[in-house]
Amino acid sequence: MRILLFSSLYPSSIKPRHGVFVEHRLRKLLSSNQVEARVMAPVPWFPSSNERFGSYAEFARVPAKEVRHGIDVYHPRYLLLPRIGMTSAPFFLASSAIASIRKLNRQGHDFDLIDAHYYYPDGVAAAMVARYFNKPLVVTARGTDINLIPRYRLPRRMIRWAAGTADASITVCQALKDEMVSMGIDSQSITVLRNGVDLQLFRPVEDRSALRAKLGIKGRTLLSVGHHIERKGHHLIIEAMQKLPDMNLLIAGDGEEEARLKALTGKLGLEQRVRFLGAVSQEQLRNYYGAADALVLASSREGWANVLLESMACGTPVVATRVWGTPEVVAVPEAGVLIAQRTADAIAAGTQALFASYPDRKATRRYAEQFSWDFTTQGQLDLFRRIIAQHESKAIP
Repeated sequence: MRILLFSSLYPSSIKPRHGVFVEHRLRKLLSSNQVEARVMAPVPWFPSSNERFGSYAEFARVPAKEVRHGIDVYHPRYLLLPRIGMTSAPFFLASSAIASIRKLNRQGHDFDLIDAHYYYPDGVAAAMVARYFNKPLVVTARGTDINLIPRYRLPRRMIRWAAGTADASITVCQALKDEMVSMGIDSQSITVLRNGVDLQLFRPVEDRSALRAKLGIKGRTLLSVGHHIERKGHHLIIEAMQKLPDMNLLIAGDGEEEARLKALTGKLGLEQRVRFLGAVSQEQLRNYYGAADALVLASSREGWANVLLESMACGTPVVATRVWGTPEVVAVPEAGVLIAQRTADAIAAGTQALFASYPDRKATRRYAEQFSWDFTTQGQLDLFRRIIAQHESKAIP
């Protein structure tokens, strides 16, 4: 079968970590050797690539087409207007995608199904594209597209329309499916296919002591991973360190809150115990997972947090806020500890509870091994085949 993956949430040579979990799922699907795929990953138009424009200039530097891991990835430009961008984005996304797809069709490239990711604005735009080309559509909901954006009236209406237009929806956890059903979306049209973890990439290190020495890690060490935004809760973990005087903290990632997080660290006098790693590659992250004693995730919202499984696959248990799909990941004691309140005090208490009954790291790895990509890949194949067959049967006069 031939699919067109459609999402602005996809990595590029300029932003290689952006939406990497979407790329991971596609690569695992392609490894089945039963699917051909091209990727349509629109990026906002910006007139200058000059570095003084910061993240906006990065959009301009993204190539119109590139090949990632043997996959053709197209980056058509769409207009993202200030202030009204939230409501207009689906229409501009759809317009740019239609023009690009028509060009591909003229070159002899066609597809059997659109595989869209992130319901708003991408899924809504994909529904418009699917109607234009009369193609079946499957949309995957991933987190804030369902647990945050529908709080706004117009996006909520457009999400419901897109879900009704799509042939099927996928959610990465049961909690997101439950929320979609509460919005009035047909439960029978929604399939839960959780993300997996790359068990070959994320695995326990052979000599943990040597790795810790190489990375300059001493004593009990916590790791926090994610973009530097309020929702990820890095600031709460930093505050919690005041009640964890015998521990150190590593923070991996970058983002708009970085300066504030560093200022907070200085204000609390924690510069000697909190280290900022900056953006790190997946391979580097594996080493930090393996060297750390616990991952702490203090998010306010998560669909299915990949960092939890990645850490556990490396043998490192987690402390995480009990939000959305996280209890579906941290479901046994060897996985780690869930905290009910998103506060610095609760994080400190949860961390202390983890170390008071610290699980065997081999048991943590064994638990993660049940979350390979195999189940998800087979679920996609079965769903896509069924949708395509139904579409073709309707086309027969």
